Amino acid sequence: LRMRPGILNSYFRILNFVIQQVGEPAEAGSLEPRGGILKKHGKKYTAAKAQVGVDKTYSIEQAVPLVQKVKYAKFDETVEMTFRLGVDPKHADQMVRGTVVLPHGLGKTKRVLAIAGGEKQKEAQEAGADFVGGEEVVERINGGWTDFDAVVATPDMMRAVGRLGKVLGPRGLMPNPKTGTVSVDIAKAIKEIKAGKVEFRVDKTGIIHAPVGKMSFASDSLVANAHALVDSIVKAKPAAAKGKYLRSVTVSSTVGPGVRIDTTHIDVVVKH
Repeated sequence: LRMRPGILNSYFRILNFVIQQVGEPAEAGSLEPRGGILKKHGKKYTAAKAQVGVDKTYSIEQAVPLVQKVKYAKFDETVEMTFRLGVDPKHADQMVRGTVVLPHGLGKTKRVLAIAGGEKQKEAQEAGADFVGGEEVVERINGGWTDFDAVVATPDMMRAVGRLGKVLGPRGLMPNPKTGTVSVDIAKAIKEIKAGKVEFRVDKTGIIHAPVGKMSFASDSLVANAHALVDSIVKAKPAAAKGKYLRSVTVSSTVGPGVRIDTTHIDVVVKH
Protein backbone atom coordinates (compact mmCIF):
# COMPACT_ATOMS: atom_id res chain seq x y z
CA LEU A 1 0.00 0.00 0.00
CA ARG A 2 1.52 3.31 -1.12
CA MET A 3 0.83 6.58 0.68
CA ARG A 4 1.05 10.03 -0.87
CA PRO A 5 3.87 12.18 0.63
CA GLY A 6 1.39 14.75 2.02
CA ILE A 7 -0.62 12.07 3.81
CA LEU A 8 2.56 10.44 5.15
CA ASN A 9 3.81 13.76 6.56
CA SER A 10 0.46 14.33 8.26
CA TYR A 11 0.63 10.85 9.76
CA PHE A 12 4.06 11.47 11.30
CA ARG A 13 2.97 14.87 12.67
CA ILE A 14 -0.02 13.27 14.40
CA LEU A 15 2.18 10.44 15.71
CA ASN A 16 4.68 12.91 17.16
CA PHE A 17 1.84 14.82 18.85
CA VAL A 18 0.50 11.62 20.46
CA ILE A 19 3.98 10.64 21.67
CA GLN A 20 4.42 14.02 23.37
CA GLN A 21 1.01 13.77 25.03
CA VAL A 22 1.83 10.44 26.70
CA GLY A 23 5.12 11.74 28.00
CA GLU A 24 7.64 9.88 25.83
CA PRO A 25 10.74 11.77 24.66
CA ALA A 26 10.63 13.65 21.40
CA GLU A 27 13.59 14.74 19.34
CA ALA A 28 14.83 18.31 19.81
CA GLY A 29 13.29 20.50 17.17
CA SER A 30 10.27 18.21 16.82
CA LEU A 31 6.80 19.44 16.09
CA GLU A 32 4.46 20.39 18.93
CA PRO A 33 0.93 21.83 19.05
CA ARG A 34 0.81 25.48 20.11
CA GLY A 35 -2.53 27.30 19.99
CA GLY A 36 -4.07 24.59 17.84
CA ILE A 37 -1.31 24.79 15.17
CA LEU A 38 1.59 22.38 14.82
CA LYS A 39 4.75 24.47 15.09
CA LYS A 40 8.44 23.72 15.25
CA HIS A 41 10.27 24.48 18.50
CA GLY A 42 12.35 27.65 18.62
CA LYS A 43 16.13 27.80 18.99
CA LYS A 44 16.01 28.50 22.73
CA TYR A 45 13.82 25.47 23.41
CA THR A 46 15.97 23.26 21.19
CA ALA A 47 19.13 24.40 23.00
CA ALA A 48 17.52 23.75 26.39
CA LYS A 49 16.36 20.30 25.23
CA ALA A 50 19.87 19.46 24.09
CA GLN A 51 21.18 20.13 27.62
CA VAL A 52 18.54 17.82 29.06
CA GLY A 53 19.14 14.97 26.65
CA VAL A 54 16.55 12.85 24.85
CA ASP A 55 16.93 9.46 26.54
CA LYS A 56 18.39 10.43 29.90
CA THR A 57 16.54 10.03 33.19
CA TYR A 58 17.30 11.73 36.48
CA SER A 59 16.49 11.60 40.16
CA ILE A 60 14.23 14.36 41.46
CA GLU A 61 17.25 15.94 43.18
CA GLN A 62 19.02 16.11 39.80
CA ALA A 63 16.01 17.03 37.66
CA VAL A 64 14.83 20.12 39.55
CA PRO A 65 18.12 22.06 39.36
CA LEU A 66 18.40 21.05 35.70
CA VAL A 67 14.94 22.50 34.93
CA GLN A 68 16.06 25.73 36.59
CA LYS A 69 19.42 25.71 34.79
CA VAL A 70 17.93 25.49 31.26
CA LYS A 71 15.37 28.26 31.91
CA TYR A 72 15.13 30.79 29.09
CA ALA A 73 11.75 32.49 29.66
CA LYS A 74 11.75 36.02 31.10
CA PHE A 75 8.88 35.42 33.55
CA ASP A 76 8.64 33.35 36.71
CA GLU A 77 7.39 30.07 35.29
CA THR A 78 5.41 27.44 37.16
CA VAL A 79 7.21 24.15 37.72
CA GLU A 80 4.93 21.16 37.27
CA MET A 81 5.10 17.39 37.27
CA THR A 82 3.38 15.09 34.80
CA PHE A 83 2.61 11.48 35.68
CA ARG A 84 1.54 8.83 33.19
CA LEU A 85 -0.11 6.12 35.26
CA GLY A 86 -0.85 2.47 34.58
CA VAL A 87 -4.57 2.82 35.29
CA ASP A 88 -7.77 2.85 33.25
CA PRO A 89 -9.81 5.84 34.51
CA LYS A 90 -12.88 4.53 32.68
CA HIS A 91 -13.24 2.08 35.57
CA ALA A 92 -14.38 3.71 38.82
CA ASP A 93 -12.13 1.45 40.90
CA GLN A 94 -9.05 2.76 39.04
CA MET A 95 -9.69 6.47 39.52
CA VAL A 96 -6.78 8.35 41.12
CA ARG A 97 -7.48 11.62 42.90
CA GLY A 98 -6.49 13.33 46.11
CA THR A 99 -4.86 16.35 47.70
CA VAL A 100 -1.51 17.25 49.19
CA VAL A 101 -0.35 20.26 51.16
CA LEU A 102 3.03 21.19 49.70
CA PRO A 103 5.56 21.99 52.46
CA HIS A 104 6.75 25.15 50.68
CA GLY A 105 3.50 26.23 49.05
CA LEU A 106 2.98 27.27 45.43
CA GLY A 107 4.33 30.80 45.50
CA LYS A 108 0.91 32.36 45.12
CA THR A 109 -2.10 32.88 47.36
CA LYS A 110 -5.42 31.49 46.15
CA ARG A 111 -8.60 33.49 46.49
CA VAL A 112 -10.87 31.28 48.56
CA LEU A 113 -14.67 31.44 48.59
CA ALA A 114 -16.37 29.93 51.65
CA ILE A 115 -20.05 29.02 51.38
CA ALA A 116 -21.49 28.56 54.85
CA GLY A 117 -24.15 29.82 57.19
CA GLY A 118 -24.40 31.29 60.67
CA GLU A 119 -21.36 30.95 62.94
CA LYS A 120 -19.42 29.10 60.23
CA GLN A 121 -19.22 32.31 58.21
CA LYS A 122 -17.40 33.99 61.09
CA GLU A 123 -14.99 31.01 61.34
CA ALA A 124 -14.32 31.27 57.61
CA GLN A 125 -13.54 34.98 57.83
CA GLU A 126 -11.16 34.44 60.75
CA ALA A 127 -9.41 31.64 58.84
CA GLY A 128 -8.65 34.01 55.96
CA ALA A 129 -11.35 33.35 53.37
CA ASP A 130 -11.42 36.07 50.72
CA PHE A 131 -15.16 35.78 50.12
CA VAL A 132 -17.79 34.47 52.52
CA GLY A 133 -21.51 33.98 51.99
CA GLY A 134 -24.50 31.69 51.92
CA GLU A 135 -27.23 31.14 49.37
CA GLU A 136 -26.88 34.71 48.09
CA VAL A 137 -23.37 33.79 46.87
CA VAL A 138 -24.78 30.75 45.07
CA GLU A 139 -27.15 33.02 43.16
CA ARG A 140 -24.30 35.40 42.38
CA ILE A 141 -22.24 32.55 40.90
CA ASN A 142 -25.24 31.42 38.83
CA GLY A 143 -25.26 34.96 37.52
CA GLY A 144 -21.74 34.58 36.14
CA TRP A 145 -19.41 35.58 39.00
CA THR A 146 -16.29 33.39 39.19
CA ASP A 147 -13.66 35.75 40.64
CA PHE A 148 -12.11 33.11 42.95
CA ASP A 149 -9.61 30.23 42.76
CA ALA A 150 -11.04 27.73 45.26
CA VAL A 151 -14.39 26.97 46.89
CA VAL A 152 -15.07 25.36 50.26
CA ALA A 153 -18.46 24.66 51.79
CA THR A 154 -20.07 23.21 54.88
CA PRO A 155 -22.17 20.03 54.40
CA ASP A 156 -25.44 21.80 55.21
CA MET A 157 -24.91 24.16 52.24
CA MET A 158 -24.33 21.44 49.65
CA ARG A 159 -28.00 21.28 48.64
CA ALA A 160 -27.69 24.86 47.42
CA VAL A 161 -24.12 24.45 46.13
CA GLY A 162 -25.21 21.38 44.14
CA ARG A 163 -27.02 23.70 41.72
CA LEU A 164 -23.61 25.07 40.69
CA GLY A 165 -22.34 21.81 39.21
CA LYS A 166 -22.48 23.02 35.61
CA VAL A 167 -20.66 26.24 36.51
CA LEU A 168 -18.02 25.01 38.98
CA GLY A 169 -17.55 21.44 37.69
CA PRO A 170 -15.85 22.26 34.36
CA ARG A 171 -13.52 24.66 36.21
CA GLY A 172 -12.51 22.03 38.77
CA LEU A 173 -13.92 24.18 41.58
CA MET A 174 -16.86 22.07 42.78
CA PRO A 175 -16.54 21.32 46.53
CA ASN A 176 -16.05 17.63 47.25
CA PRO A 177 -15.71 15.71 50.54
CA LYS A 178 -12.97 13.53 49.01
CA THR A 179 -10.72 16.57 48.51
CA GLY A 180 -11.55 18.14 51.87
CA THR A 181 -13.40 21.09 50.39
CA VAL A 182 -16.69 20.03 51.98
CA SER A 183 -16.10 20.02 55.70
CA VAL A 184 -17.62 20.93 59.04
CA ASP A 185 -14.17 22.25 59.96
CA ILE A 186 -14.26 24.94 57.32
CA ALA A 187 -11.43 26.91 58.94
CA LYS A 188 -9.03 23.99 58.49
CA ALA A 189 -10.05 23.58 54.84
CA ILE A 190 -9.36 27.27 54.16
CA LYS A 191 -5.98 27.25 55.93
CA GLU A 192 -4.83 24.19 53.96
CA ILE A 193 -5.67 25.85 50.64
CA LYS A 194 -3.91 29.05 51.70
CA ALA A 195 -0.88 27.00 52.75
CA GLY A 196 -0.46 25.50 49.29
CA LYS A 197 -2.87 22.60 49.04
CA VAL A 198 -2.84 20.97 45.60
CA GLU A 199 -5.60 18.79 44.22
CA PHE A 200 -4.68 16.11 41.68
CA ARG A 201 -6.89 13.93 39.52
CA VAL A 202 -6.07 11.54 36.70
CA ASP A 203 -7.59 12.53 33.37
CA LYS A 204 -9.26 10.22 30.87
CA THR A 205 -5.90 9.38 29.26
CA GLY A 206 -4.33 8.25 32.54
CA ILE A 207 -2.26 11.40 33.08
CA ILE A 208 -1.94 13.71 36.08
CA HIS A 209 -0.60 17.27 35.81
CA ALA A 210 0.14 19.14 39.05
CA PRO A 211 2.22 22.21 40.00
CA VAL A 212 4.98 22.07 42.62
CA GLY A 213 6.04 25.74 42.78
CA LYS A 214 7.77 28.52 40.87
CA MET A 215 11.13 28.69 39.11
CA SER A 216 12.21 31.36 41.59
CA PHE A 217 11.95 28.86 44.48
CA ALA A 218 15.12 27.45 46.00
CA SER A 219 15.93 24.05 44.49
CA ASP A 220 15.59 22.35 47.88
CA SER A 221 12.06 23.74 48.28
CA LEU A 222 10.97 22.48 44.86
CA VAL A 223 12.53 19.07 45.58
CA ALA A 224 10.64 18.82 48.88
CA ASN A 225 7.38 19.80 47.17
CA ALA A 226 7.98 17.28 44.40
CA HIS A 227 8.59 14.46 46.85
CA ALA A 228 5.41 15.37 48.75
CA LEU A 229 3.38 15.19 45.52
CA VAL A 230 4.96 11.91 44.42
CA ASP A 231 4.37 10.34 47.83
CA SER A 232 0.67 11.30 47.74
CA ILE A 233 0.14 9.97 44.21
CA VAL A 234 1.86 6.69 45.01
CA LYS A 235 -0.25 6.28 48.16
CA ALA A 236 -3.38 6.93 46.07
CA LYS A 237 -2.67 3.87 43.88
CA PRO A 238 -5.95 1.95 43.41
CA ALA A 239 -6.00 -1.66 44.57
CA ALA A 240 -7.44 -2.61 41.16
CA ALA A 241 -4.46 -1.18 39.25
CA LYS A 242 -2.28 -3.93 37.80
CA GLY A 243 1.22 -3.82 36.35
CA LYS A 244 3.56 -0.84 36.49
CA TYR A 245 1.86 2.11 38.20
CA LEU A 246 4.27 4.96 37.40
CA ARG A 247 4.86 4.53 33.68
CA SER A 248 6.58 7.87 33.27
CA VAL A 249 7.19 10.98 35.38
CA THR A 250 8.40 14.32 34.02
CA VAL A 251 9.34 17.65 35.59
CA SER A 252 9.06 20.77 33.45
CA SER A 253 8.53 24.51 33.53
CA THR A 254 5.74 26.37 31.73
CA VAL A 255 7.57 26.67 28.39
CA GLY A 256 10.70 24.59 29.00
CA PRO A 257 11.49 21.00 27.99
CA GLY A 258 10.49 18.08 30.17
CA VAL A 259 13.09 16.31 32.29
CA ARG A 260 12.30 12.62 32.71
CA ILE A 261 12.48 11.10 36.18
CA ASP A 262 13.87 7.65 36.94
CA THR A 263 10.73 5.96 38.30
CA THR A 264 12.82 3.19 39.84
CA HIS A 265 14.47 5.84 42.00
CA ILE A 266 11.04 7.17 43.03
CA ASP A 267 9.83 3.73 44.02
CA VAL A 268 12.86 3.28 46.28
CA VAL A 269 12.47 6.72 47.87
CA VAL A 270 8.77 6.24 48.60
CA LYS A 271 9.27 2.71 49.91
CA HIS A 272 11.78 3.91 52.47
